[in-house]
Amino acid sequence: MTNMKCFDPRLRRTAPTREGSRNDLVTPPSHSRLNGWSLPLHVLQLVGWFMYSFMAIVGFGVYIPLLPSPWNYAAYCVIGTAFVLHLVTHLAAASIDPADLSVRAKKDYSSPMPVFDKKKHPHVIHNQHCYLCEVDVGPKVKHCSNCNKCIADFDHHCKWLNNCVGGRNYWFFFVTVLSAVFGVSLLLVIILFVFIEHFVNPANLRTAPQFRYVRGNNTWLAFLPLAPMETSSASLMVLAFITIMLCFASLLLLCHLLGFHLYLLYIKMSTYEYIMKQRHSQNTKEREAGASRSSSTNSAPALNLGPLETSIDCDASFPSKTSTLKYKDQGEISGRLSGPLCAEMEHFKQSPNAENHYYGSRASTQAIPGEAGKASSLGFGLSGVEKAQSSEQVSVKSVEGIPIVQNTAGTSIMDAAVVHQQLSTD
Repeated sequence: MTNMKCFDPRLRRTAPTREGSRNDLVTPPSHSRLNGWSLPLHVLQLVGWFMYSFMAIVGFGVYIPLLPSPWNYAAYCVIGTAFVLHLVTHLAAASIDPADLSVRAKKDYSSPMPVFDKKKHPHVIHNQHCYLCEVDVGPKVKHCSNCNKCIADFDHHCKWLNNCVGGRNYWFFFVTVLSAVFGVSLLLVIILFVFIEHFVNPANLRTAPQFRYVRGNNTWLAFLPLAPMETSSASLMVLAFITIMLCFASLLLLCHLLGFHLYLLYIKMSTYEYIMKQRHSQNTKEREAGASRSSSTNSAPALNLGPLETSIDCDASFPSKTSTLKYKDQGEISGRLSGPLCAEMEHFKQSPNAENHYYGSRASTQAIPGEAGKASSLGFGLSGVEKAQSSEQVSVKSVEGIPIVQNTAGTSIMDAAVVHQQLSTD
């Protein structure tokens, strides 16, 4: 009797068990993100806010109060303005919804997005219609896969903002980067001044009234003037060194980003357009390199002939006019003689001790009718060949090191009819 195992997991399987396999029917639909505060938050977004908070606390709480008057008040105003401007623009760039107007007018971000079927449509946006957002969009609108919605004048998706940068928030993003570069640069200058002045002339850093009640030069005060807190000289220098390193790292990234967007503004392109242009040029270069490699591979057999073997076949005939090819030190070359020429060759009797024909280091000869000499014809030597029964004499012309052979592609060394006529006259 057969046992029915209806509850076997293999029978209840709804998707392949291979690693990386997906089943879109059981995958929960995804929702669109409203702005940079929509969950999940990106780790770089948290890192950015931590760096901002750390530099604000260290700068305004520890090092700017140590500056002598009136430099401390000037630093409060200038650096404070840069930090406040950065805070406002950062919040605006992350909070603004950069979606296209048609998406914002229709979109309900609480409803799930439809599943895109590539079998029905080649692209998400085709003929300025988004098949996921189900709206008509403009020519510069792109559907962001991270935010899962169409972005007006799409530039890029910023992980530090956890939001897309488009036409609605691009200038907030640009001012955020610019104010960050300006504020961090000034803060770096002030911390370097405090670090150097601590070893050169520490009295210039102890001008605050609260230092009158501090005993010892190794004791310093932080968070002046509101909440003075004593700290050691070593702690002050270690904190300054760490802050300097973080400022250098931040400036390296921020200056690179600011310079890149200044260049994009100069050439009037977005980040997306620039990346697409670079990919297109890279693909074109790769195709050209592949074509050149294939052409060189196809021409390689014609260049590397290798050793060839010489043979004479009188069964097949050449055209009446073929070209003469000269190969130097390429080994032996096979060829076939025409019927009339082979008939004339029958007048010669080859000696039993005749040497083999050769190419390369030994001299090769070409038969020229009407001249006296040693018998050798068409680039192969025939030593020991007796004279013909008639009084025909064939002279030779030596060609040192470069044998002359017959090729089916061009003209022969001599026409067979001419050879026959000259041999008859001799």
